[in-house]
Amino acid sequence: MSEHGATPPRRFVVLEHRWRGVHWDFMLEDGATLWTWALDSPPAPGCELPARRLPNHRLAYLSYEGSISGDRGAVRRVAEGTYSPIVWEATRLIVDLKGDQLVGRLVLSMDAPSDGPGSPGGFDWKLRLGKVD
Repeated sequence: MSEHGATPPRRFVVLEHRWRGVHWDFMLEDGATLWTWALDSPPAPGCELPARRLPNHRLAYLSYEGSISGDRGAVRRVAEGTYSPIVWEATRLIVDLKGDQLVGRLVLSMDAPSDGPGSPGGFDWKLRLGKVD
């Protein structure tokens, strides 16, 4: 809580991550951590994208750009801003984004069971930016 009693805005960031090719990391601040998903292309209005849930990341990635330790490539920030959570459940998140590049309602929902690596909990997700049914 801030000194005025209001909850400070939560932040989000999209990082272009060049490592073994390129993917985009979509990150939502939640307390002292960033919930993170890997996307094969950047989020765009009206597009539904497969998303792979990654382990939570450190808050430092909200502002970090550059090389990643352990020869894991490099990241560059392509979008950032704040968000307001609308629905925050284990299998579905709906948030309103207010960013420099991304604005609007974003839905992340668990899709189907998967045994693939990078899918904690054994599930893949879908990300959609735009109109919500």
